[in-house]
Amino acid sequence: MTRRLFIFGLGFSGLEIAKLARADGWAVAGTCTTEDKARRLREEGIEAHRFDGTAALPTEAFGEATHIVCTIAPGVEGDPALRTCRALLGRARWLGYLSTTGVYGDHEGGWVDETTDPLPTQPRSRQRLAAEQGWREVASATGASLHILRLPGIYGPGRSTLDRVRDGTARRIDKPGQVFSRIHVEDLAASALKATERAAGTEIWNVADDLPASNADVIAYACALLGRPVPPAIPWEEAAPAMSAMARSFYSESRRVKNDKLKRELGIALRHPTYREGLKAIAAAEGAHGS
Repeated sequence: MTRRLFIFGLGFSGLEIAKLARADGWAVAGTCTTEDKARRLREEGIEAHRFDGTAALPTEAFGEATHIVCTIAPGVEGDPALRTCRALLGRARWLGYLSTTGVYGDHEGGWVDETTDPLPTQPRSRQRLAAEQGWREVASATGASLHILRLPGIYGPGRSTLDRVRDGTARRIDKPGQVFSRIHVEDLAASALKATERAAGTEIWNVADDLPASNADVIAYACALLGRPVPPAIPWEEAAPAMSAMARSFYSESRRVKNDKLKRELGIALRHPTYREGLKAIAAAEGAHGS
């Protein structure tokens, strides 16, 4: 039987999942926000539908989807897929939801795993936790399997520290003890596809790499790869007043995300186990393409 995947949100992460799934023989469809993008994706073999979260998709858009993944961030009005298409989600036997490790809140640099109680402090993380519960309710009502992937910062080609170093916007902010976890978009996609093989129940997976690190360390490594001078570290007290509220909110929490369950139970071998391998691969690929 053909495996059919429907992806809410064919953006940075959703397109990487779609690309990997198609290479593995899946039929793939999904949503995007503009008709122009939908047209381009259809030309590439992905049945894309414009979706802005204000109205339900037509039933036929889902086709015979066996698996559904949602990558769309919720807002103050909740998860748009749940809000408009809840009645259609029971058509699939497997549901995947891309959430955030922000639901764990601040742990002052301590480690968190899937057994850690969620204590979100940021509004966007509280919205994600509420969306997780909404997807749990759908799975419970329909008998579908649900897999929640909690993600830290996502990076990859065209969206990494290398780009910020090149355009001169990288700032090495020195906040002692501050660390972030990350995941390369290719490892995110591989983990999502691997999770589709788990057919029963509800599971939570922390999808993160092996080495939480400060942004200052990552910027320094990116500069070394590009042969650029490392910008001076800016003390947090000096940098914070000039930062946006959103940027400051990221620095208000610090945690290290364990990925033991991902590797032990899903058998994931990360292609990019740390930011070093990830940035090196991106730089090499860009060099090969003349970037």
